[in-house]
Amino acid sequence: MSMVFCRGCAKEISTLALACPQCGAPQAAQQTYPSGPAITTGNPYLEALKNYAVFNGRATRREYWLFFLINMGIAFVMGFMDGFLNTGGVLQGIYNLALLVPSIAVGVRRMHDTDRSGWWLLLPIVNIVFLAQDSQPGPNRFGANRKGIN
Repeated sequence: MSMVFCRGCAKEISTLALACPQCGAPQAAQQTYPSGPAITTGNPYLEALKNYAVFNGRATRREYWLFFLINMGIAFVMGFMDGFLNTGGVLQGIYNLALLVPSIAVGVRRMHDTDRSGWWLLLPIVNIVFLAQDSQPGPNRFGANRKGIN
């Protein structure tokens, strides 16, 4: 069980506590989204890896593009290490294979955020335009807006 500090008295309490046992101050409830995975770490790369095979729900534009950027950086480092170690691309190949499903899943959730089917990822140029568009405000057929915009 993890611990946090009370919002009222700054004593250490359980993350599951709705109110502080010492001072009675209400604590912020952990926000979850019924239509998709909850944002818990704040790191989009780790969020995508935690939800590696979740194809329902929505992913914000920031979540998708930061995952893409971090993924490309790590792939670049893996390629550099392959060249330095003279492994013939084995490290980068393993990394790319391991991140195939999470990359597709976060892309599908991003398409859902713009109120489109995940199948749009199969169209080369159109998918980039849709991935760059802002979220559809309010809930859509794939769930509530992850940014909290109604």
